[in-house]
Amino acid sequence: MKKQMTGACLLLCLGLFAGAVTTFTGCAGDQNDRSTGQYIDDKSLTVRTHEALGDNPEYKFSDVNVNVFRGTVQLSGFVNTADQKSKAEDIAKGVQGVKNVDNQITIKTQ
Repeated sequence: MKKQMTGACLLLCLGLFAGAVTTFTGCAGDQNDRSTGQYIDDKSLTVRTHEALGDNPEYKFSDVNVNVFRGTVQLSGFVNTADQKSKAEDIAKGVQGVKNVDNQITIKTQ
């Protein structure tokens, strides 16, 4: 009976240890991937940046796409003028949490 109890206890402990390792290391990011927290932060930052561009009274940046990876905002898409491209970058830089802005917006040819 004592051997069965010891074996059951050992299996239980190994199972708990394996679960703990998976729980605490399964969400960590590395240089190519984001942790769960970073992913959520980036999604939130994407929404806030997109809203800031949409709220601008001078321009409506409907053709500008926003992607975020680890706090770096990448702007892409099309605008009519160089001033609009610059303004979109300035707006994105002003959003709380933005670390860098990679402005890949293309100016439409008239």
